[in-house]
Amino acid sequence: QVQLVESGGGLVQPGGSLRLSCAASGFTFSLFRMSWYRQAPGKERELVAGITSAGGSRNYADSVKGRFSISKDNGKKTVYLQMDSLKPEDTAVYYCKADRPRYPGTEYWGQGTQVTVSS
Repeated sequence: QVQLVESGGGLVQPGGSLRLSCAASGFTFSLFRMSWYRQAPGKERELVAGITSAGGSRNYADSVKGRFSISKDNGKKTVYLQMDSLKPEDTAVYYCKADRPRYPGTEYWGQGTQVTVSS
């Protein structure tokens, strides 16, 4: 069955770094756009970063530009989010999503991984 499993979250001090991973199975990973979203307590889920199916194009939320980097390894069926210069406001549950924009309704979500930025 389809699975997206995030890992790499944890507690980090402000200014620190984390690398999130999302391992996919059960679907043709190379055909899917991959995205990272996050949801902080009391807030709506928001898009953090996205990458096209072949990895040729990336987009980022303004709040993370220059600090976060998304990458996709189709051979390993994994998408990554490198997070540097972390701030307390980056604290949230981070989710990965797979979708195919040309096929609305075809999307999969992971279960999320907690990132806490605190001293």
